[in-house]
Amino acid sequence: MPKDPSTDRPELEVKPDPKLEKRTRRTFTADYKLRIIREADSCKHGEIGLLLRREKLYSNQLSEWRREFAENGIGGLEKSAPGPLSKRSPKEREIEKLKQQIDELNDKLLIAQDCIDIQKKVLSILDHSNSGNTP
Repeated sequence: MPKDPSTDRPELEVKPDPKLEKRTRRTFTADYKLRIIREADSCKHGEIGLLLRREKLYSNQLSEWRREFAENGIGGLEKSAPGPLSKRSPKEREIEKLKQQIDELNDKLLIAQDCIDIQKKVLSILDHSNSGNTP
């Protein structure tokens, strides 16, 4: 008696790992940052790399945290906004956006005016050709 081939197949449905579905930026508390700084300071030569790998951190993060702690103490380790600050205010960005829209609309207006001019010329040519054919 032959076996049903559909029962011998493994399940083909893929079940994604929820951890991999959406990656988010990690946030670190001031206490955690301070603990890592202290651990790094107590490390001997060559041990900082092990600490960073264990904690899944980059050396530039540790450098930044040390700098923030040196400049502002524990308050410097509080959460800060990522990335550089914008050089333009929201009002200036809105003005720039509106200027771009005006430029785009002016370009469309010029194209529309050119189309109207062409239509007028075609109509004029048709009028001249029709007036020459009439007795």
